[in-house]
Amino acid sequence: MIAKVLSSAVLGVDAYLVEVEVDIALGFPQYATVGLPEGAVKESKERVRAAIKNCGYEFPQRRITVNLAPADIRKEGSAFDLPISLGILAATGLIDHEKLTDYIILGELSLDGKIKSIKGALPSSICARDSKLKGIILPKENAEEAAVVDGVEVLAADSLQDLVEFFENKREISPTTIDVNGIFNQAKEYQIDFHEVKGQEHVKRALEVAASGGHNLLMIGSPGTGKTMLARRLPSILPDMSFEEALETTKIYSVTGLLKEHSSLYATRPFRSPHHTVSDAGLIGGGAIPKPGEVSLAHNGILFLDELPEFKKNVLEVMRQPLEDGMVTISRAVTSITYPASFMLMAAMNPCPCGYYGDPKKDCSCTPIQIHKYRTKVSGPLLDRIDIHVEVPPVKYKELADDSGGETSSKVKERVNRARDIQRERFKGTGIHSNSQMTPSQVRKQTQPDSEGLKLLETAINKLGLSARAYDRILKVSRTIADLDESETVLSHHISEAIQYRSLDRSLV
Repeated sequence: MIAKVLSSAVLGVDAYLVEVEVDIALGFPQYATVGLPEGAVKESKERVRAAIKNCGYEFPQRRITVNLAPADIRKEGSAFDLPISLGILAATGLIDHEKLTDYIILGELSLDGKIKSIKGALPSSICARDSKLKGIILPKENAEEAAVVDGVEVLAADSLQDLVEFFENKREISPTTIDVNGIFNQAKEYQIDFHEVKGQEHVKRALEVAASGGHNLLMIGSPGTGKTMLARRLPSILPDMSFEEALETTKIYSVTGLLKEHSSLYATRPFRSPHHTVSDAGLIGGGAIPKPGEVSLAHNGILFLDELPEFKKNVLEVMRQPLEDGMVTISRAVTSITYPASFMLMAAMNPCPCGYYGDPKKDCSCTPIQIHKYRTKVSGPLLDRIDIHVEVPPVKYKELADDSGGETSSKVKERVNRARDIQRERFKGTGIHSNSQMTPSQVRKQTQPDSEGLKLLETAINKLGLSARAYDRILKVSRTIADLDESETVLSHHISEAIQYRSLDRSLV
């Protein structure tokens, strides 16, 4: 007898429908799984056998064939345990076949029949909605995550026995419901604030400009000047995530199993800070079975690279595609997977190998050749994608002892939101959301400095020795500064401030 159960699997960050077909035929007892199953799926037969027996049901001593369709895509993970078990019990006549195809069913089984949590509940719930199914059945630990999707009945179960009784109409399982708006608003709160940073007003201003225009930023300063502290507070002044952005980010954390326990939605801007020993696969994503990397985990948020020159050159160079396109494509012999990777890059580095070049209190022990070699570890093409370079000086005692505190993140965010609103109106219908995404033609069209600004820009290029690549960057940043001032025209003082944010270009001349 043949039974069919609907389940799902994840490809990239999206789920697709999988038909679990179970055939029980006469013959020597044998259990075979086909449809390109990976290791965890192949091992499911022992978990399924033990779970069915320990729940008090008879495991058929016949020839059992399990097919996972579509059969040309590799299946991985332990979430097929539950649908396979139900398929076997349905093929023996214990469960009604028709009700099984109303739901996507997912769950890992323990040997006693308890249902354990899985990865990818959110994209699977979206798949159930898009496939016009009645709902999704999955472990209790994943129920709230799946219930974020509107229009899907989410049923949570503790054990295989509970589900058998449900399909036999002997037990009712109430759908899981949550207050999505309440959870979304609560999850938007940040635990850290800008007012906790002492001094560094110039750097705070640079971060405000970066947040307003979506510009990538590089901080250069000695150890202990507060670079990491500043970086960690940047997400708190970025515009709030929309519900669609929150769903996109949550899907990525769901498929990687990194969604926090008892958390159903990721509504704050993610902040990822990989160590400089990270591999290119760890940063971009990949592996024998491709998985999202740090650039995708930072989607809609911040990727912070501390000690930038210490990263391997090949690791930094692979970031050029996501910085340009906002996505990562990983190609393998069997398939090609695209992960979203739209993030702001924030990096930090010391001014020299010892870290104290230009420090007023500590002497630098590096030679000019060592300093030049250290700074040129960061390639020109990567620097070309960083709009703002800002120096972070040591904090004075007077500023450290000041208890008055600076502006709160909420006040800064108000100005950032106003600037972003101006940009959204300016680029309506173009697919561009911030000044940092402007093409060269749009830079010429949208950034027209006044006569004094043009003279200042000419002086900067000719006298200060700024590179050609700095020209467009200065115009983009000056447009953002003008937006913060709610000025239609880019004025000379906007150009002047933007020129200050190209410190690394000046120092490399």
